[in-house]
Amino acid sequence: MSEQPHLDDGIAEAQQLVEENETGGRILRGFNRWLVFSLAVSWSVFQLGLTSAFVLDAARARAIHLTFALALGFLLFPLRRTRDSARIPWYDYLIAAIGITGTLYLVVEYAGLQERTGIPLAREVWLGAIFILVLLEATRRTVGPSLAIIAGLFIVYSLTGPRGTIPINLPELIAHRGYPIDRLISQMYVTSEGIFGVALGVSTNFVFLFVLFGSMLDKAGAGRFFVDVANSFLGGLRGGPAKAAVVASGLTGTISGSSLANVVSTGTFTIPLMVRAGYPAIKAAAIEVAVSTNGQLMPPVMGAAAFIIAEFTDQSYPNVLKAAVVPAVISYLALFYIVHLEALKLGLRGLPREAIPPRRRTIVLGSHNLIPIVVLVWGLAVARVSPSLAVTYAIASLPALALIKSVVAAVKRQKPIATSLKESAFTIVDGLEAGAKNMVGIAIAVSTAGIVVGAVNLTGLGLRLTEIVESIAAWLASGIGTILFPILDALGGNSEAFGNGLQFTFVLLATAIASLILGLGLPTTANYIVVATLTAPVIYTLGTQFGYDIPLIAVHLFVFFFGILADDTPPVGLAAYAAAAIARSNPVRTGVQGFTYDLRTAILPFIFIFNPKLLLLDLSSWYEGLWVIFTATAGMYAFSTGTMGYVIRHANVLERCLLIGSALLLLHTGLVTDVLGLLITSLIYLRQLRMRGARNAIESDTAPDPTTDSDVE
Repeated sequence: MSEQPHLDDGIAEAQQLVEENETGGRILRGFNRWLVFSLAVSWSVFQLGLTSAFVLDAARARAIHLTFALALGFLLFPLRRTRDSARIPWYDYLIAAIGITGTLYLVVEYAGLQERTGIPLAREVWLGAIFILVLLEATRRTVGPSLAIIAGLFIVYSLTGPRGTIPINLPELIAHRGYPIDRLISQMYVTSEGIFGVALGVSTNFVFLFVLFGSMLDKAGAGRFFVDVANSFLGGLRGGPAKAAVVASGLTGTISGSSLANVVSTGTFTIPLMVRAGYPAIKAAAIEVAVSTNGQLMPPVMGAAAFIIAEFTDQSYPNVLKAAVVPAVISYLALFYIVHLEALKLGLRGLPREAIPPRRRTIVLGSHNLIPIVVLVWGLAVARVSPSLAVTYAIASLPALALIKSVVAAVKRQKPIATSLKESAFTIVDGLEAGAKNMVGIAIAVSTAGIVVGAVNLTGLGLRLTEIVESIAAWLASGIGTILFPILDALGGNSEAFGNGLQFTFVLLATAIASLILGLGLPTTANYIVVATLTAPVIYTLGTQFGYDIPLIAVHLFVFFFGILADDTPPVGLAAYAAAAIARSNPVRTGVQGFTYDLRTAILPFIFIFNPKLLLLDLSSWYEGLWVIFTATAGMYAFSTGTMGYVIRHANVLERCLLIGSALLLLHTGLVTDVLGLLITSLIYLRQLRMRGARNAIESDTAPDPTTDSDVE
């Protein structure tokens, strides 16, 4: 009985963490509460109208979009998180007003700005400078100091140089001419090459609607429905609650853009069940961290970055989803297998029958939650309308379903229909408010990331980064090559090709590490924009230079995958802190354990860089696609067993090394490597199966005979 209050306190703490990081955590009352409510609902209505009711040019739509975000950002997020209160101080109203002035100026002066493109007036320089400072403060409040500091450094870098406002000569590797403040303001504030660039445009046109859809669907009870369905089918299996967590978080991830929100929405149900089933608190929390973080890999939302990936790679949105779906599904299948291995190692069983939701009743009562998702998929795959229109149809289906559900419920319970309809209306409006609040951090983050994009384009830093990374990778490869090249030459191998491959691998490793470091404390979408701007061109350029024909979308998905992994990387992984709060475990150890489970996700990007067919690209036939999926899945299973050290019993060091080696063979392109990898994995499995049979036979022979006289006595 003492365990439940213990877990309830943890759930409350995790929910508070989400409120503080996703929606500010400010408790508002009276006028302030109604002001925030009105702004949030108005923002949602504006975005829905932008898709269906009226047409507005891109520049003004982006400015109005950011206006709402800045206003809500300063009203919801306090100056210091430790001093949350119901009172909004006067200076927050003042800063919000300055930010609103900066964005609305672009709306009012739209015609004049178009006429004098690239030649800002003196007042625009001053207003732009103040606006950038306000935006950086909003970023610090909503998503933490990391992104604000990074953007500030890029601003200083742009101004530094012989012809810049800061006339200091930089080191030769990163030197550039330097730019005056008015040119920088023109780039960042007045034009669409900085703050109001592509990223904010995608946020305006697509991301908001998908986040709103997820929020409204969650308010309608879809999150709990996914958990109950997963438990009804999997709860009775060995380690059932953990397997249910994998499936439920995968389903929730299709509509959610935040790993932190995924942890709390599903983890409040799954973590206590896992602990009750026998999983240690750290492992229960780490499993939820891994599955919730990977939820952002699942189409169609993908942490809201799928739309920006489409813009950066000049691909259609369905093509991005098609490329991402196989790695996402394989990653989840591998994690499902990992939690099964954990259950085997711990000797766990499933939940008792009375703790499992009835399967048929759960599906029948909650199946209406699937209708909006079906509408969305129909719009994207069958009707082939734009993503914004498809999700608008899906959003429109939610109020209709809510009203029908309320009438049916009122008739069944013999309650007044008017009261039930009123409750449904409140639920719909709550979803509109929640969607806008959840978008505040994303909109501000992508706007600030636009500063980084603008600075890189202005200074030409991307080309210099290519040279720097190439030099470092060449130095590392030559160091190892001095040892290996003579051996390869003696064996008749191609040392030049090996050297290029080794050098390119170091490029990929450097990019992966940079993504993890830059992603500490950053939202996934902002992390993707920053890292893709800095490192994706490096990978693509050097890959082509080394003779690898890598599709651009594979490069961007590589960066995106590692940006997601930053969410559970200590010491800043917020998803790990939320899960640890629910489980009452150590957050750092939880993050480390979660990252261990996510190693299979870390290996996948390297694989589809060298084997783009895993992204369903350049396939000659459908059966080749099936073979690629089969071998990749087998490879991920082999990698999981190797890293976990368990197949059907504990694996020794040699078996683990062979399993990891066979995984690399299976994940590489080629029939010979596939067959060899399958053969090695099968032999290890058969060996373990034979050894387990021999052990069971020995135990059976040495067991006492139950029919002996001594036993009878």
